[in-house]
Amino acid sequence: MNAEKAIHASREQLNLVLSFFPRVESKLSVVLAVDTSMLGFLAAKAPRWQEFSRCMAVTAILTLVLLGASIVTLYRGAFPELSGGHGSLIYFREIANRTEHRFVEEFKAQSDEQYSNDLLGQAWRNSEILRAKFDCLKHAFTLMALAILPWLITVVLFATRPAAHNN
Repeated sequence: MNAEKAIHASREQLNLVLSFFPRVESKLSVVLAVDTSMLGFLAAKAPRWQEFSRCMAVTAILTLVLLGASIVTLYRGAFPELSGGHGSLIYFREIANRTEHRFVEEFKAQSDEQYSNDLLGQAWRNSEILRAKFDCLKHAFTLMALAILPWLITVVLFATRPAAHNN
């Protein structure tokens, strides 16, 4: 493969990997919206603490733990580990570690092969980051799905609780 074809193929590979990021980001946002909606609805329907039965407390706590774990996992997915790309002239964190002049000079001085290799290295590193984001999304979605049953039970228990007595 000649240098021009290698650079083109490397750019295409990087762009392909980057094209998946908006998909996972939008799904992370949807799961976060469902998690917070479930929590908000539960909070709006919750009785005073003195009116909680043991069953209400157990199902509410289980729901809170599962949805809380889902939200924490979403946070990890939104802000994955970004280290790597040492010496790269493409990776934004490595570019930012240089002065503007040094970056421009180093970028112009690299060979076609170095540039192609840097593009492919960035595609590989972004693939690692994307995998971590998808893994967090899957885990958060699973936790949210597991929370649905105790959430529903809690909502029913809240809705059917006996009226509080005023003495």
